[in-house]
Amino acid sequence: MAQLLGKAGYSISVDPEKAGVLIVNTCGFIGPAKEESLQVLSELAAQKTHDQVLIAAGCLTQRYGVEVARQVPGIDGIIGTRRWMDIVDVVQQLRQGQHPQPIYHLPNEPKTVVDEGSVRRVAIQGASAYIKIADGCRRPCAFCAIPLIKGTAVSRPIDSILDEASMLQDIGVKEIILIAQDTTDYGHDLGVKDGLADLLEKLVERLNMDQAGNDSAPEGVSWIRVMYAYPGYVTDRMIDVMAAHSKIVPYLDIPLQHADPGVLRRMRRPANIDWVHRTLAKMRQSIENLAIRTTFIVGYPGETEQEFQNLLDFIEEIRFDRVGAFQFSFEPGTYSEALGDPIPAEVKQERWEEVMVLQQGISLQKNQALVGKELEVLIEGQGDGLSMGRTYRDAPEIDGLTIVEGEIPIGEMVPVRITGAMTYDLSGVLAGEGSPLSFVELDPT
Repeated sequence: MAQLLGKAGYSISVDPEKAGVLIVNTCGFIGPAKEESLQVLSELAAQKTHDQVLIAAGCLTQRYGVEVARQVPGIDGIIGTRRWMDIVDVVQQLRQGQHPQPIYHLPNEPKTVVDEGSVRRVAIQGASAYIKIADGCRRPCAFCAIPLIKGTAVSRPIDSILDEASMLQDIGVKEIILIAQDTTDYGHDLGVKDGLADLLEKLVERLNMDQAGNDSAPEGVSWIRVMYAYPGYVTDRMIDVMAAHSKIVPYLDIPLQHADPGVLRRMRRPANIDWVHRTLAKMRQSIENLAIRTTFIVGYPGETEQEFQNLLDFIEEIRFDRVGAFQFSFEPGTYSEALGDPIPAEVKQERWEEVMVLQQGISLQKNQALVGKELEVLIEGQGDGLSMGRTYRDAPEIDGLTIVEGEIPIGEMVPVRITGAMTYDLSGVLAGEGSPLSFVELDPT
């Protein structure tokens, strides 16, 4: 939307008071995200002047557009996820005159549109960029409203993705992050088997070829990161491709959601825990220094104490590098609606805390094992004599950071000797330098 508005002559302002058009891109995935979206909309609606227009966009509005407008008087326009590419028309319509009621733009096509002319589906953050390779989802997960919001999975043409990756490398991006609701489903609708492995191979080939043919180009993309892999669809070929190419970081985000087969079956998720054990073991054997992130839901309807204990035992056994935990959020219209939300909030909270405390201990031990080692760090911020960055083990915004002595230019990728470990973060100095910065971490229990 920002790119389309930019082409139409609009410029971005980070100060709401200076903007003529206020756009809130909402989330409708779980209850807390909905509440946050409504809170931000309410704050902006209360503060906006008669010269400003407020647009609610995104997932929450796609599913509950009329209700959002009712809860937040002052919203001028509503646009959902399926025709975001019409944002310029919506803005121009709103700015042309008075409208006593919000203008709704919520067509309900059965498919998500992912390619529209020359619009790029990239989001650049410093030296990193996200490329959305598909949109929508065809998985039957009982707790999830994404298919209701986004529609079924639609893959982008591979040439479009490769062209955008080349563009990002040309402007100096160091890390490309491939995202979709399910990256391992890429290409299924195009009739491609093992589409993600194909894409990764061709992406590495294109970036290497572009770099070899342009001596004056920036340093080039060093990291390709894969997020949101679906259990059961991480193939042997995908593992081999990840192991074969140094540009593909040894990191995989594979949301498992639970470890008890009974809970997984009620979730309509893959319930073959033996597959998980075999695949993770195979990945760790094939891919050197692999970091694995996953997420779990606690308090799913019917989750017994024994089923929850099975989850804790599984986390202790597998020892993931990164774990995100969420309390079950009841979503009307999903397959799980019939199950209700029977587990008390205080039980969900207790179980969430148990998972987090257990993982904190594992995370601290894994970080402590890195002390004395040298890792590449992508610098993302600096100040007061320190720099902040990430290693390959850390995805932006959700994983840990590395604190480095000295103020290093943002966007640089530098070798760092790790000198200190915290529960989620690391500290270190530039390789070859002394006076280490270190921290003492208390036992998280």
